[in-house]
Formats: sequence, structure tokens, C-alpha cells
Amino acid sequence: MSEIEEVVVENSASTTTLFDKYELGRLLGCGAFAKVYHARNMETGESVAIKIISKKKIAGTDLATSVKREVSIMSQLHHPNIVKLHEVLATKSKIYFVMEFIKGGELFTKIAKGRFSEDLGRRIFQQLISAVGYCHSRGVFHRDLKPENLLLDENGNLKITDFGLSAVKDQIRTDGLLHTLCGTPAYVAPEILVKRGYNGSKVDVWSCGIILFVLVAGYLPFNDTNLMVMYKKIYKGEFRCPRWFSPELRRFLSRLLETNPVTRITVDEILKDPWFKKGYKEIKFHEEWKENNEGMENVKELNAFDIISFSSGLNLSGLFSVVEDSERFVLRGSPEKVLETVEEVGKVEKFVVKRRKEYGVELEGVNGNFGILVVVYRLTEEVVVVEVKRRGCDIVAFKDVWMNKLRPCLFDAGSSSNQQVAGDC
Repeated sequence: MSEIEEVVVENSASTTTLFDKYELGRLLGCGAFAKVYHARNMETGESVAIKIISKKKIAGTDLATSVKREVSIMSQLHHPNIVKLHEVLATKSKIYFVMEFIKGGELFTKIAKGRFSEDLGRRIFQQLISAVGYCHSRGVFHRDLKPENLLLDENGNLKITDFGLSAVKDQIRTDGLLHTLCGTPAYVAPEILVKRGYNGSKVDVWSCGIILFVLVAGYLPFNDTNLMVMYKKIYKGEFRCPRWFSPELRRFLSRLLETNPVTRITVDEILKDPWFKKGYKEIKFHEEWKENNEGMENVKELNAFDIISFSSGLNLSGLFSVVEDSERFVLRGSPEKVLETVEEVGKVEKFVVKRRKEYGVELEGVNGNFGILVVVYRLTEEVVVVEVKRRGCDIVAFKDVWMNKLRPCLFDAGSSSNQQVAGDC
């Protein structure tokens, strides 16, 4: 069975379509649990990269947590120097990351062809710091910054990718530090090696220093075929700058690769450094992210990332299955039409109908001992997510009213394709 079996439509001998939306192209790369393809959005003509992940291969492993974290983080980051995650799709066995396609490829490949000039290295580093500072301001720490996770577009602009090892503020312990050991050996900060906890922003700055050195030197500052020897060099901060480095760059690197995280330069200090500031223009962009509103009182516009947050596991196909006291599923139609149907059924069944602000309806038994809350979230112009919750009533009564009376009416009220839509989820 192929990677894309469940969602493929063979239009011709040379065309493969995913979800009736993306025309799949050439294989860009593959790993132990994922493959990345070039694809084209058939509606807009836009090129995208689609990472296909096998749920079976990552189930019950740390990779499952990594994938969920990456979705959660990338969905909230909107910066011109960070690869954009357009949407996440899923079937019973696969997860599909639909991402911005970067034509230029990995920064690692560019460096392998020859070192950059100091001015070009500075321009790339300025974009890197702009994106890293943006992440830190939102409580996100990448923790695996390296040329392999940095892409260049056709205009030579930097794009950070692969947030699978990232951490967020919620992971910080009571001592104010992170403790998970991660990263790539040659780019890992010395404080990670001692296993006493570390500051996420400081280890990212260290990795940025390594990247800057590699950009302008063409090789790593700390390197050895013996891993323990390399770690000792990192811990002691033993490196030498090549003769073509300017005095200003040497001084700047000594602050970036300061082994003591307390005295290591910060992102705010980097922005004020004379070497860094040369030719620097603050990157201005439109902030797309939105603050999450608490409760369900306001209109909800949901995307795939919000749906994923509903799930307790990675089996996205089970997101809309019935649980003990709630259910979520997808319908075609408008929020207004769905709630009108709920109200009509409620009145027929002699419930007290209470309209919540915007897209919510609560049904109560006349004696107050029965309650169902129905909230509708707009997913697209044509599709909504319906969430139904039991409100203090007997589970048997809830299932009887919901499954036998209300739910069938919702499906009947929509188009004939609603059964198929819900089933596909």
C-alpha cells in the first residue's frame, strides 16, 4: 500500500491528486518516518511542499510528541523568515503537512559549495536573529538550529524550518530552566552537556553563533571525529577564527560563543551590536496570528490546527468520534443553519432553548435536570465543526436525545454529502 493510498485520485498516468486539492509532484526528500513531495495547489496554482508522515511508524514514540508539538508551534508562527505551515490534513494512517515551498533549498548545500562573504553572512544572520527573536517573544525555543534546518528562497532570503525539537514556556520547570537533552552535537551549547538545565533562548543564541561562524568560515568552530573530544572543546569554548574574519566579527563571535550562558549575549544585545547593525533594516511584516479567546462566547473561525488541539492523540481520524459526554464532527453548511435546526428540534422536544452569544445553543429539560450544549465553529465557507457537550444530565438520557433525535436531524438538514464528510473524518 502506497504512502498516499487513502487520498489519491489517479487522473492520468502522470498526475496524482491529494484530497482533490493538491497535484503531487516529485519527491524532494525522505527520512525514516516521513517523505516530502513538491505539489501544486490546483485552485491557486501555488507550489507547496507536502510532508507525509506515517502514523504507524511514529505511534508510541517520541516522534509522535515531536509531530504534535511542531503542528502546534508552526501554526502560531507567522514571520517572513519562518517556513509557513498552510494546513494539516490526515487520514487513518497518514498525516500531511502542507507547507510553503522554498525553491532555493537548504543553507547547508549552499555552504558546502563555498563560504559566504562577511557581508552576505551578516545579511543571512540578521534574518536568522529576526526570526529567532520573534520566536522567543512568543515563548518558543527552537533548540535545533543548524544549516540543515535553514532554507534559502529564490531571492536568497532565509527560512527557518523543522520545529520538531522546539520547546515552549510550558515546558520550563520551577527552576526556570528546560531540562530535555536535544540538539545536534556540533551545535549544542555547553550548558546542555552538563545536564543541569538551560535557558532556551541562550542555547538558541549559541547555535546562531555556530551558524554565523560556519557561514563565513565554511567549517565548524568545534569539530572532531571523536565526539567526546568535540564536547570537551565546546565545554571549554576552544575555537580559532580564520585570518579573514574582521576584528569586529571576532569580537562579536566571542560574545555569541561565550560558554557561560549568564554572560552570553542576548538577542536584544545582538540587535545593538555594531557589527550586526551594519546595513540592518528592521523586518516589518503583517502579524497574522490571533490571540486565543477563552470560552465559547465569541464567533469561532477554526482551521486544521484548532481541530488538532481537540485531540488527545495523534490518530486524527478519531477526532470526531463519540466519547462519553461529547462529540465533534464535520458538516457542510453554515453555522446559522445548523443552530436553526438545533433550535427547531429543541422546541419540538419541549426543551428550554437558550441561544448563546453568536454560535451556541443550550437545550435544557423543563425541570432543569437535563442539558445539552451545541457550539458551531466555522471551518471554511462551506464546512463547520459541530461540538456537542453533555451538561449535567444522565449519560443515558444524553445519548438517547442526542443520537436518536438531534443528531439525525442535523445530518438530514444538510446536503446528502454530510454523511460522507463526517465519515471521512
